[in-house]
Amino acid sequence: MSNNKYRLSLITTIYGVEPYIAKFAESFLGQTSIMPGCVQFIFVNDGTKDRSMEILNRVIEERFEHLNEHITIINKENGGLPLARKSGLDRAEGEYILFADADDWLELDAAHKIIDKIDETHADIIYFDIVKEYGYKQSIKHEREYTAESRYLWIENIFNYRSHGYTATKCFRRSLYTDNKIFTPKLGMHEDMYLMSQIIAKAESIVHLHEVLYHYRKDNENAMCSQRRKVRHIASSRNLLDLYSKFMDDLADSPIRDVADGIVLRAGWHQIIHKCDLYGEYPWLGEAIRRAHVSTRYRTPLLFQLIVKCYNRMFH
Repeated sequence: MSNNKYRLSLITTIYGVEPYIAKFAESFLGQTSIMPGCVQFIFVNDGTKDRSMEILNRVIEERFEHLNEHITIINKENGGLPLARKSGLDRAEGEYILFADADDWLELDAAHKIIDKIDETHADIIYFDIVKEYGYKQSIKHEREYTAESRYLWIENIFNYRSHGYTATKCFRRSLYTDNKIFTPKLGMHEDMYLMSQIIAKAESIVHLHEVLYHYRKDNENAMCSQRRKVRHIASSRNLLDLYSKFMDDLADSPIRDVADGIVLRAGWHQIIHKCDLYGEYPWLGEAIRRAHVSTRYRTPLLFQLIVKCYNRMFH
């Protein structure tokens, strides 16, 4: 018997989004043309210190009080985006999951169109297109075509920036998470590709919904993507090396089978240019780089990969 109370659980995390939460909540809770009780709305307060929750509660009280029984608010101490998302996932009761970021917004008919596609295809993953909002202009990004048969190519393209890794454009069957051992990223950098590579690898059916349903705000100066490059690079390498470590005993049968060498070579490059001690943190990294094959398919340029191999041979 199914334990799904809803067709879809929409999950967002809240931290430091005071200027954006009202617009987001209007789009999140204002989904049109959906049956009452069809969608669960989950807000995870990750210990935000601003007025985000005050504003959210006011929007709910003034506009969406009729949805109260379908709204779940989780209050927790600040622990970072990955753990906040996991808190939402663990409380989700929907057959399908869709994440959204509280500084972005959704088209008002997004849930309706996604559920229609679910009813039509019963696919494990429904993914759709995105528009990047720069304040002064928009940039619509249409995704490539993927099926379950090409899911490892999709993972490879996500890691190498040829496709979008965003969780917010991928609605997935909750059982892919609950029925499999899915690891949670430790850090909030490239946490989307960390999680979604594992989910995509388990999918038996994948469908592209050719609709632009999500608005990704690129003018939020407080977002992780605006942090300085060194911090981003080191956090990314630590996150992805942690993912690598989960599967290193059987990479050939893992979600990262086609990108594993790229992960360690990029980490080696970050070790060199940022003078951090990834070798000390991951004692197996030197041997992994020694075994890794260079390739033009990876995000790190071929010349840099060769430099990493030489550096590794000389010092490790």
